[in-house]
Amino acid sequence: MQPEDPALRRLIDQIRTAHDDQSALDIRGGGTKAFYGGQPRGDVLDMTSLAGISSHEPTELVVTVRAGTLLAELEAALREHGQCLAFEPPRFGPHGTVGGMVAAGLAGPARVAVGGLRDHVLGATLLNGRGELMSFGGQVMKNVAGYDISRLLAGSMGVLGVICELSLKVLPLPMASSTLEFELDQAEALAWFNTMRARPLPLTASSWHDGRLRLRLSGAQAAVASAERQLGGRQMEAMEAMDWWLALRDQRMRFFHLDAADLARGESIWRLSMPATAPKLTTPGDCLLEWSGAQRWQRSSASAAQVRAAAAAHGGHATLFRSADKSAGVFTPLPAALMRIHRELKVAFDPAGILNPGRLYADF
Repeated sequence: MQPEDPALRRLIDQIRTAHDDQSALDIRGGGTKAFYGGQPRGDVLDMTSLAGISSHEPTELVVTVRAGTLLAELEAALREHGQCLAFEPPRFGPHGTVGGMVAAGLAGPARVAVGGLRDHVLGATLLNGRGELMSFGGQVMKNVAGYDISRLLAGSMGVLGVICELSLKVLPLPMASSTLEFELDQAEALAWFNTMRARPLPLTASSWHDGRLRLRLSGAQAAVASAERQLGGRQMEAMEAMDWWLALRDQRMRFFHLDAADLARGESIWRLSMPATAPKLTTPGDCLLEWSGAQRWQRSSASAAQVRAAAAAHGGHATLFRSADKSAGVFTPLPAALMRIHRELKVAFDPAGILNPGRLYADF
């Protein structure tokens, strides 16, 4: 990317003005993830004009794309070549952008099989808080030298810089797919995950909710058919299965939404990252499992202290994903040494603290 690009030039000018004025900027693409993290504040830095696929090398499994590009447009272009973003990023609406996808750092059902978003970021170009254009990484999977800043951007909520362009690893679409369904309670589902972990199954997604365990098998037709015979269960119809995994990926299910009555009861939705071997937690509320039990969603009216203590007791941590009250902080408080590193990175990239203040942690 070149600073002479009109869309990029506008962003540079707005950042430099904000830096000089010490005024906050709210980096925004489609606005589909405004609910996530701390409350957005400051003047909007609109990323939507910085759009388009810069290059796509299907044989190299790499795509380079500008941050304001609609995620839906990128995925459609990849499908034309039989490829995909294998980590299945959640799409919270049709206007979600690639830059917002990386800044949020979220992955969908296939995370358990292919790794998270961070594992698929090869390189990035960004503007720091002074309006300086910086590039990290590259367009090949072995291009890693020094600090891997491009992957550090995944989940940074925009506090380190304005993501302008990204190089991402893509993968071929699976040849075959099948979803099996079983009736199990939560404890039985967790036990099943632990028993099956060492078996060579083409398992690319798993979920449990309301007494039903669902497993998605993907890959070569022979491998999928063999796993079906081994596991049994009810095979879901193809369209039924696709609808389920899409609804889970994009969080369209009722479980993920809080209405006025839910909020009046003080309910929140928590995202818990746990060791897959952790037992069922004792905190009250409805629970949904993903990633063979390593990601657990919980709707609960329990306090933040209760939820975080329950997760920590088993080696996990909890993020306040959706809530009317975020006064306890969205992300788990960091140990002092780790927070100091975060602060030093923030100062290095955004010395005036103008980029997405408060979105990751309240005081920076």
